[in-house]
Amino acid sequence: MSAVSTTTARGLSRAVWTLVIARAVNRIGAFTLPFLGVVLAVEFKASLGQVGLILAVFGAATIPSRLLGGQLADRLGRRRTIVLGLAGCAIAQLWIALSHSLWSAVLATILLGLVFEIYEPPSQAMIADVTEPDDRPAAYGLYSAALAAAGVLAGLLAAAISHVDLRWLFVADAITCLSCAALVALALPADVRRERPTDRPAAVWRDRRLLLLLAGGTVFATIYMQLVIGVPLTLLEQGLPKSGTGIILAVSAITLIVAQRVLRVQHLDDFEAIAIGYLLVAAGLVVSAVAHNLSVFLLASVLWSLGELFLLTRYLTQASGLAPDEARGRYLAVFGLSWGIATTIAPITVTQLLKAAGPAGLWLTTAGVAVVLAALQPWVRRRLRSVAA
Repeated sequence: MSAVSTTTARGLSRAVWTLVIARAVNRIGAFTLPFLGVVLAVEFKASLGQVGLILAVFGAATIPSRLLGGQLADRLGRRRTIVLGLAGCAIAQLWIALSHSLWSAVLATILLGLVFEIYEPPSQAMIADVTEPDDRPAAYGLYSAALAAAGVLAGLLAAAISHVDLRWLFVADAITCLSCAALVALALPADVRRERPTDRPAAVWRDRRLLLLLAGGTVFATIYMQLVIGVPLTLLEQGLPKSGTGIILAVSAITLIVAQRVLRVQHLDDFEAIAIGYLLVAAGLVVSAVAHNLSVFLLASVLWSLGELFLLTRYLTQASGLAPDEARGRYLAVFGLSWGIATTIAPITVTQLLKAAGPAGLWLTTAGVAVVLAALQPWVRRRLRSVAA
């Protein structure tokens, strides 16, 4: 365990609490991604096909962003990398807000993708740096709970601002990114000089356990991103109010907060928790397939949010546990590529399934994939153990 910070009464370091608070500040304004497709369609008159292509390009841009974040986290330092990534996001979001043409918005969206994931590897690596392995599910759980708490306010703000002008969502997000960067720069401990990694970057890719987790995580992340992108477009397709997305985000966040205290997920085996999570997500997707009003979508959001509670922290715990200390940033960056790949795939699958099969086809297909992943968890457990042996 790193000596960069002392532990608190709850057993988690002050660095963890600082990261949690900073991320919560940023999360208050981080409601732009679910609205990005709607902004492109409403404000810049992009067609559904163009929206899917632009969001896919954004997703592709996040892949080198995540790898850069991992490299910088291990070489430049955790704190410096976090500040750099947040400042870049603020610049890109302000550019989107100030754009007056589709081409300008597209270029700003690409820039946003290129800096969007720089923050994640150093923040996740720092949590692992200052936390004992047995405490990591609790630390990542606290991280998720704080995001959910901030998400309540984020959803309500999104619902309110979306009645005025969707561009203001990006201004609000830029402000919170800069606020988060300032908090990190002032409150986190200085970067510790680490031994320069002696292995080449490609060495991380030779760990077959990591690649197996990456494959599973990519399918999960694609399901997650289909919800993020597909729900606002589904509401738009069905003629429901744009503010409904903000309300759904708030209900989802409240569910995560309440469930953190009610469900004793830390006592479950990782693979059991992941299987349960997929089944809950599948149930929420099935409800989404038959939803035609906001109330039913809210019920669906409760179910898939309970699933997220089981899934998000367990995947991070598994990935961080594989990494040696000097390569933790790069390991988490490679695992985090699942989100970049998903953000590239999901816009295309969402828009094409919506066009071909409508909302019911989109959500039932996605629910089927979630059920398959739940059924595969015993095989994943055996495979990871055999590779490690």
